[in-house]
Amino acid sequence: MATELPPGHPPIQTPKVGVLLLNLGTPDATDYWSMRRYLSEFLSDERVIETPRLIWQPILQGIILSTRPQKSGANYQRIWDNEANDSPLRVIARRQAQKLQTRLGDAAVVETGMRYGSPSTRAGIEKLRAQGCQKILLAPLYPQYSATTTATANDKAFEALKQLRWQPAIRTLPPYFEEPAYVAALAQSIADGVAALDFTPDVVLTSYHGMPVEYLEKGDPYHCQCLKTTRLVREHLGWPRDKLMVTFQSRFGPAKWLEPYTDETLEALPGQGKKRVAVVAPAFSVDCIETLEEIAITGREQFEHAGGERYAYISCLNDSELGMAMLESVVRRELSGWV
Repeated sequence: MATELPPGHPPIQTPKVGVLLLNLGTPDATDYWSMRRYLSEFLSDERVIETPRLIWQPILQGIILSTRPQKSGANYQRIWDNEANDSPLRVIARRQAQKLQTRLGDAAVVETGMRYGSPSTRAGIEKLRAQGCQKILLAPLYPQYSATTTATANDKAFEALKQLRWQPAIRTLPPYFEEPAYVAALAQSIADGVAALDFTPDVVLTSYHGMPVEYLEKGDPYHCQCLKTTRLVREHLGWPRDKLMVTFQSRFGPAKWLEPYTDETLEALPGQGKKRVAVVAPAFSVDCIETLEEIAITGREQFEHAGGERYAYISCLNDSELGMAMLESVVRRELSGWV
């Protein structure tokens, strides 16, 4: 005899497998309060800012959040998707999820979650559970591991899981900085991007998001993984060492960050006779403020002001055919045995 469920108990669904694509996040709008909420959450993350909270929070909630939201909001306005009335990161992330869902078919249910802002990681997990997912792959879309990205994305997911009485089984996507599918896709995107230009770059920069040197000294593997990604891509392309350079962007505060800095490199290259440059951002799976504003717009201004003549930004893999084929490959590998 079938067991009757108690009144009010949700129906038991056929077990499914879920994939939660995790990314950094984005503000909901460019106004002061939207930016302040987003920056407060982001810069309060102890994985991102390791300064003791008793010291850091008065600084953050005081001078930083009094002035930085206006500046950041203005930068977001320069790249805002006015047609969708949304940030490019969230627009592209949705397309990634939709295309991966099409590729996986009935094998898994795909949702997105952001570490900061919306849709939240918790909301993504709740959507998957509501659709009957009892096994979930958490997929932080950071090719190179860092405590400031991959680890905190997983932390946020497990924070949400702590609140559940009936937890799903969980797997986490490892960093894929040396995965052949990723290296091949990144190399092809660079080759295609350069071939589409009406000039030949003297040098191509692989600009990675930076981090304080202190984090490297404490054991974060990110720096080494960035260097390896560029080396593998360079070998795949068959380019000489000086054709593909590693630089680091987005430094914040007075501490020493990973070098060489992207902005200082762009300002120095024209004086070295390298006046044609292209830049790609391999640490980002989706174009966002750090690529579209900091590199594509501000980077160009810095380079040209220093005497550079030709400048190009090569987009992230985003939801391109190359990017989606790579993403399907690494996700299917981690779903092995589940689907």
